[in-house]
Formats: sequence, structure tokens, C-alpha cells
Amino acid sequence: MVTTWLITGGGGMLATDLRADLEERGANVVALARNDLDVTDAAAVNAAVSAHRPDIVVNCAAWTAVDDAEEREREALAVNGEAPRLLAAACRANGAVMIQISTDYVFDGDASAPYPESARAAPKSAYGRTKAAGERAVLDLLPETGYVVRTAWLYGAGGPNFVRTMIRLEALKDTLDVVDDQRGQPTWTADLADLVTRLGLGALAGTAPAGVYHGTGSGETTWFGLTRRIFALLGADPERVRPTTSEAFRRPAPRPAYSVLGHDRWAGAGIEPLRDWDEALTEAFAAVLAAERGTDHRGGTG
Repeated sequence: MVTTWLITGGGGMLATDLRADLEERGANVVALARNDLDVTDAAAVNAAVSAHRPDIVVNCAAWTAVDDAEEREREALAVNGEAPRLLAAACRANGAVMIQISTDYVFDGDASAPYPESARAAPKSAYGRTKAAGERAVLDLLPETGYVVRTAWLYGAGGPNFVRTMIRLEALKDTLDVVDDQRGQPTWTADLADLVTRLGLGALAGTAPAGVYHGTGSGETTWFGLTRRIFALLGADPERVRPTTSEAFRRPAPRPAYSVLGHDRWAGAGIEPLRDWDEALTEAFAAVLAAERGTDHRGGTG
């Protein structure tokens, strides 16, 4: 059966990899970027879902300016909280499954063991509060066909991200001071795209129960540990990366100190969780490096 997928936020890093993954599998894909669809406009959302009649809607649209959300929470809530509600309502009216992409920021970051999917949301930032509101809207309106995939520490070839920034800074700085008191799970968008595809197909087949799943790389590290690994992959001396604390890089929005997520629910869906973050980074690195440096990782210039 050929499935039809509607992706909102279609110009983003994850959406780009998701579209590629789906098209490779022969799915019909409609990817709507910000200029194509205002997800905060109820009439526009209803019209888009009604016109395309998707089997699955994946909402990748989000307000991701974490610090700006502290001063502009109402605007962030419109995108992160209200838009998922509008999409969920349109999915309910049109019989579509919905997958909402969410974040580790819905948790307080105070844990010392991986957060299970059932852990209570307790966000400390405006961004986290708005994303938690979006989760609730989807789960409330679509108890049987609504899915939330929380992810964190995303990187890939298709957009700005921490890995690409560290590649750039390695060439510019003799040493780098990087935070070593925030723990998380680097997640390659290509891996996550494949996971979202498998979840959606499981939803349609009736083998993946609705609800919350965690889509992050397995294992854990710190930003310092990740940067040292990036330097090693570049053939640079990891000793040039020095540990520091979050206090040295204070920002308007608090960052979770512990963003490690558990993956237990995937077993009930018959789906393997994502592989170890280091294995994924090693495979992804040539493409990410080429994207950052403007070259074709198969050789030549882009």
C-alpha cells in the first residue's frame, strides 16, 4: 500500500531527511515549509489536511529559538502549543494519524537516570512549557491515533547544529571551552527520520500503540565529550577541547543538566530504538563535514 504523508515545517533539518527517507520507500510526500503553510492559521491547516488527505501528518514545525521564547512565550506558544492542537483537530476530522515532534526540554533536567516515556513533564523554560502544551493537545485530541516523539541534541547535514558549529570552530580556534555538566544523547536526523517512518507505518498497521516515544541516540555524553569526538573524527587533537561549566555560558533560558531519555516503549511497538550515538556520528560525519565545508563528501565541490 502506498501511503501519503504530510510534513509540516518541511524546510527543516529533520523534515528534509524524513522526506528523503519516505520517498526512497515509495511514499507520497507533501512537505510544507513555513511559507507554504501557517500552522497557526486554523483555516489554512484544515484546508491543507483536507486537500491532501494524508494517512499521516508529521508536525516538524516549531518555534526553536529557546532563548527568545523567554521573552516571547505567547508567540512561541502559538507555534508550539496551539498549532499542534489545530493539526490534531484536522487529523481527527480527516482520519489521519499524527506524529508530533517534541523535546527533552519538557523535563526539568534534574534526574540522574534516563527519563522514561511516562515521566511527568516539568519544564523549566518557556520553550519547554510551550512544547509540553503541544504534546498534551495531540494526546488529548487523538488518544488512539496521536503520537509524540521526543528528541534532543539533533544534528545532520541539512541545517545549522552543534556538530557543524564545532567543525567550523576547530578550524578557527586553537582551543575550545565546552560545557561538561550537561548530559544528553546526540541524535542524527537521518536515523530519527527512519525511526519516525517506522513508527508511522506501525501506527497504520496497528502494531504501534499511540502515545509517547523517545527518539534519541542510545548511550550518553556531554557537550564536551561530543566535541572531543568531533575533533577526533576531524583528525584534530581532542586535548584542544577543554571542559567548562554551564555558568560560563549563561543564557536567558535554562538548559537541562540531564537530558538522557529512556527508550523502553519501542519494544511494545516491535521497533528497535536508535543505535549508539557514537556509531551514528561516525557514519554521519562525512556528510555533515561536507555540508559544513560546501563539498561533496564523495569527492569534489558542491
